[in-house]
Parts: sequence; C-alpha cells; structure tokens
Amino acid sequence: MFPDRTVVCLAGDGDFLMNGQEFATAVQYELPLVVILLDNGMYGTIRMHQEREYPGRVSATMLKNPDFAAYARAFGGHGERVETTEEFAPAFERAMRSGKPAILHCLVDPEAITPTTTLTQLREKALAAGR
Repeated sequence: MFPDRTVVCLAGDGDFLMNGQEFATAVQYELPLVVILLDNGMYGTIRMHQEREYPGRVSATMLKNPDFAAYARAFGGHGERVETTEEFAPAFERAMRSGKPAILHCLVDPEAITPTTTLTQLREKALAAGR
C-alpha cells in the first residue's frame, strides 16, 4: 500500500522463533523490510515474570538459537550479526541498501531485561520482599 515507506520490525529471539517462517514470504515477494532481532537467548518477558514472582526458580525460558543472520541468507535475504552498539548503524545502512528482506541479528546481554533493570535486580528485589 505504501511501497515508498521503510518497514522495520523489532523482534526478540523468542518472538521471532514463533513466526520467523514469514521471512520466507518477504523474500518470495521481494519486500525489503529490516528485522532487528534482539537475541538475549531466552523468552525474556516470561523470565522477567519468573524472577519477579518466583526469584531464582527459572523454568523453560532459555533458548538454543540458530545463527539468525545465516537464516536470512539461507532464504536469499540479507543477514548480519551485530555484537556491539558501534556495529549497528553501519549494519543497518547495509541492510537498507541491500534492497532485500534483512535480519540484523543483534546480541543482547541477557541480564539487561529492560533499559533500566537487570534480571539480578528483579531477583534481589523479589527476595527482599520475601517471595
């Protein structure tokens, strides 16, 4: 409907694993979207709730992830691994210039559950509250 607009998707690794097959459709129809895939190796929201309500009692939230950049390339898209903040802007520019559906596989510290909170802080607060 708006082919001149840039489409950017922000997805966590767990989120993307639930519907990543749709990337094949984007490649099939040559839709030049950019997926910024934030990989912390877990179902982060579920883990956050576990630590807040049941501190230290983690269950079934860790993920064994593929190389998501290779996943993008396997379908014929553009894929890059981003390990540092400094690498992000140039990788994003390359993804945009590729004209292909792209995945930027961004590695994120699993402790950083929100921009202002860590899993350890959540756990310690819950334990201090007697949970």
